[in-house]
Amino acid sequence: MSSEPWGRVDEAGTVYVRTADGEQVVGSWQAGSPEEALAYFERKYDGLVVEIGLLERRVKTTDLSAKDATAAIDHIRHQLDEHHVVGDLDALRKRLDKLAGDVEARREQRKAAKAVQADEARRAKEDLVAEAEQLAASEQWRAAGERLRALVDTWKGLPRLDRKTDDELWHRFSHARSAFSKRRKAHFAALDAQREEARQTKEKLVAEAEALSGSTDWGPTAARYRELMADWKAAGRAQREAEEDLWNRFRGAQDIFFQGRSEVFAERDAEQRENLTRKEELVVEAEKLLPISDLKAARAAFRSVNERWEAVGHVPRDARARIEGRIHAVERAIQEAEEAEWRRTNPEARARAQGLTGQLQDAVDKLRRQIDAARAAGNNAKADKLSKELEGRQGLLDLGFWCFVLWGGCSPAAVRAFWRGAAPGANARGPAAVMCSAGAFSQRARAEVTR
Repeated sequence: MSSEPWGRVDEAGTVYVRTADGEQVVGSWQAGSPEEALAYFERKYDGLVVEIGLLERRVKTTDLSAKDATAAIDHIRHQLDEHHVVGDLDALRKRLDKLAGDVEARREQRKAAKAVQADEARRAKEDLVAEAEQLAASEQWRAAGERLRALVDTWKGLPRLDRKTDDELWHRFSHARSAFSKRRKAHFAALDAQREEARQTKEKLVAEAEALSGSTDWGPTAARYRELMADWKAAGRAQREAEEDLWNRFRGAQDIFFQGRSEVFAERDAEQRENLTRKEELVVEAEKLLPISDLKAARAAFRSVNERWEAVGHVPRDARARIEGRIHAVERAIQEAEEAEWRRTNPEARARAQGLTGQLQDAVDKLRRQIDAARAAGNNAKADKLSKELEGRQGLLDLGFWCFVLWGGCSPAAVRAFWRGAAPGANARGPAAVMCSAGAFSQRARAEVTR
């Protein structure tokens, strides 16, 4: 018979293990000595100790699930209950009990963590659904579409909830995506229709632009091209591939026309610059006639200059006023010289001036006699009125009115017109205003002459 602190072997070879509940039969040993029997079953005990130690480390250091840990504990506990080892079984049971408590605590922690995670996942999915429903009404098609795809990826990365909650949230999420997709398809369908309409409109504009490219009616055609460009901008954009091709054709037609116009205008500008040079030479030749000393020779020379001037043609617009102003100044000088010569040599005007002077003198003498008669009769008011009229008539004689008549070539009827209109005003203002009345007289007198 052999005995150890935790077990013994009796004479029949039966092996016992000592526990708190008393001895328990381990098994029968017939192959060797009792010491060997105890050693064998003690080694089996050591194996359980190692197995429990490994399980403890797995529970503490790995993410071993509570279910697997519990199954491993139950398996070891079953071996202890079968009493097939020799050792301190009660100590092993206590370690298993403690390990089972740790596993249960860990189970509760994981359960709480899973509940928190599920709550966070639910809130995250609710936020995704709310954002998706907002994006469903967006018209930022590209940005919103990309964001919705990103939301789907985020959704897939979240843990599943309970089926009912998860299905409800997914239904809302999916409905928002579908609503956005329908709106986007409708938008781009309408946009495609608009672009097709724009393409057809621009085809017509291009056809007209190409038809006008060979025109030489520069002004109206250039204006029409501006109208076509405005119509082009108002038509909107066509499809990308068609837009580029149509624009190249449209722009090419314009380039052909404007390049042709530029070439013609360049030739015209060169011709006009040459014309300007020739007209400047003619102006210099005409200006040499001033001051006029021989009117007849000046008139003939200017006629020759003017004939050559008319034959030259147009000059640049910016120089036209300047060059024509210079030639017109010479022309006016010749005209003024002709008028002065006519007034100086016109016998009719001379005779008329002498007759008018006599009429003025007779009128002055008559007024003096009337004044004397009125004063003699005691009618001082009439005498004062006639004196004022006499003052005007005398003023005309004193200022040399005959010179004015000679200058204007006026008729007696014109003088009478002056007497009827200008002279009374002159009398009212005094002799000093007589010359100021000359302008008014000149207009009235000339009207009388032409009548």
